[in-house]
Amino acid sequence: MTAPAVSISGQDADALGGDDSILMRQRRDHARLDAMMNRYLSEDLPPGDRNTLWLDIVQLVFSHAFAEETVLWPLLRRVAPDGEELTRQVEEEHQAISELVARIERSPDDPRRAEWIQQAFALIRQDIRDEEDELLPQLRTAFDDRTLRRVGAAWETVRATAPTRPHPGVPRRPPGNALRGVPLTAFDRLRDLAPGSGPAARRASLAAAGAVAAGGAVVLAVRAARRARLREQGVMRRRVRGGSPRTRRRAAG
Repeated sequence: MTAPAVSISGQDADALGGDDSILMRQRRDHARLDAMMNRYLSEDLPPGDRNTLWLDIVQLVFSHAFAEETVLWPLLRRVAPDGEELTRQVEEEHQAISELVARIERSPDDPRRAEWIQQAFALIRQDIRDEEDELLPQLRTAFDDRTLRRVGAAWETVRATAPTRPHPGVPRRPPGNALRGVPLTAFDRLRDLAPGSGPAARRASLAAAGAVAAGGAVVLAVRAARRARLREQGVMRRRVRGGSPRTRRRAAG
């Protein structure tokens, strides 16, 4: 009988494939997010610092989630028997977070803004728990340390070129998320560089740099996703050659 998957939350780096494995990269991001949310809610944080910290949280949440949806969840759907169900649940969580944060960004002066941010933080924390307790342990079960480090490198590459703002209308799965989401990267990251700029200055910056930056982001993200898919196929082929007839039939299907 196969032992049940164990949450990655309490395991050390050696057990999770090393510091550069996808599991450790994920856990570091999750810990950073948790610390940032706690700091945001502290009463002694100045208003200006709170606004800057909110932007940092938004940037991390959406670049992190986009890389998961592009690299990790397609891989999990192939190697885990319940991968489709697990990833669909997390994608629904990501969509709910995206819609709520988009509402917050559209309504900076709404009296319900603080309440909405509390709701967003609760959703993010639930998403972290689901990933660390249910999804990411499946990758530990399926892959050796070297593969986990390779997946981590691919995920990091995609994250570096991912959108950093909520886009609820963008699909949550490849290839639609890359085709519609990655071109938004340039616009998001230019907004991130000049959050205090006025609308006219921001439009001028976007017009000057948008096309070039978006094109570069598309190329980088698509290449990283393609490399991850090729590595995934190589792992599956090795499993098929060494597996049972039942495993071979499931992989072929």
